[in-house]
Amino acid sequence: MIKDYFKLAYQSVIHRKLRSWLTMIGIFIGIAAVVALISLSQGMQTAISQQFLKLGSDKLIVQAAGTGFGPPGTGVSVPLTIRDKEAIDKVQGVDLSVGRILRTGKLEFNKEIKYTYAVSMPKDTAERDLAVESNDYKVEQGRLLEGDDKYVVMIGHDFSVDFFDKPIELRDKIIIQGTDFKVVGILKKSGNPQQDSTFIIPEESFRAVLEVEEDMDIIAVKVQSGEDVNLVAENIKKELRTLRNVDKGKEDFSVQTPESIIATLNTILMIIQGVLVGIAAISLLVGGIGIMNTMYTSVLERTREIGIMKAIGATNKEVLGLFLIESGMLGLFGGIIGIALGFGIGKSVEYIAFMVYESPLISADFSFWLLGGALLFAFGVGAVSGWFPARQAAQLSPVEALRK
Repeated sequence: MIKDYFKLAYQSVIHRKLRSWLTMIGIFIGIAAVVALISLSQGMQTAISQQFLKLGSDKLIVQAAGTGFGPPGTGVSVPLTIRDKEAIDKVQGVDLSVGRILRTGKLEFNKEIKYTYAVSMPKDTAERDLAVESNDYKVEQGRLLEGDDKYVVMIGHDFSVDFFDKPIELRDKIIIQGTDFKVVGILKKSGNPQQDSTFIIPEESFRAVLEVEEDMDIIAVKVQSGEDVNLVAENIKKELRTLRNVDKGKEDFSVQTPESIIATLNTILMIIQGVLVGIAAISLLVGGIGIMNTMYTSVLERTREIGIMKAIGATNKEVLGLFLIESGMLGLFGGIIGIALGFGIGKSVEYIAFMVYESPLISADFSFWLLGGALLFAFGVGAVSGWFPARQAAQLSPVEALRK
């Protein structure tokens, strides 16, 4: 019996090909948008988590409050200082800390002047090794910065190729804040746009040319093996509250564990995902209205057919079920097309991003629950949209229907 319902519904949809296609447009556009957006956000969450796993779970990040979405140190009222770093080094469970500075610098190369962020590199060997490990710096040409370096610079891959009109090569001179710096290293492309566009100079030279005295914009902390990362983070907070003379809950700094950073990023991604899916839902609403309109038209066109069905024994429930299956089938077909389209969009974005950035951070992750849920949702939208037309068809009187 159920099989016959689906067969009749399928024949009705196929019989009205053009109208069915026009009806499904809103559904498959909405489903395509939902599938593409959710798969990309899931892929990004997975990639970010994997990146943090590579860095290790024994790292903490200390920043001054107020950084927001800008680079570390921007927009803060009370910056971190060398004293804060020294206090962190004394906290039980801390193996090593490394402070770094980020400032906007004036650059000149080949008579072209531009402004961008410069990053410092510490002089101490252990701290420098931690900075290299945390950022996964790998050299493509030249070498990494060394402890006795002065007025030399190490640049990201994209910075060397795209920042100025003329590509920067090893041993070229860049004028930073009016001082000549020699390029001693060019990093491999990492796929991280920020890192690939950075330039890094020794901390001593950084403070001299950019006139930074005691400030530090970000402090990376490595926790000793076997220590509880969360407990060490709490101890650092206590030490900094005492040093900076602030009460608990009113800290002008933040201490972030890998778990808290991932949780924050996931929350941001979920909010963005929710907004974008909400926008895509408008298309689904339009598609649902289209299905409702099509089903009302179908009821009017098939009034005599409904009358015959009821005259030979079809019940209201059976007529209702037939029209609900037909409207749900319109949604289901739209969902299948939408999933295929969303899959193509997601994979296209992933491919283009990889070609441009050579990074796995932007990837599409298609789970069974996403695809299955999208199909069920599309069928549900179709069935719900067809409820009122189906109910109208079921309530038709056989005698009145046969007269029309």
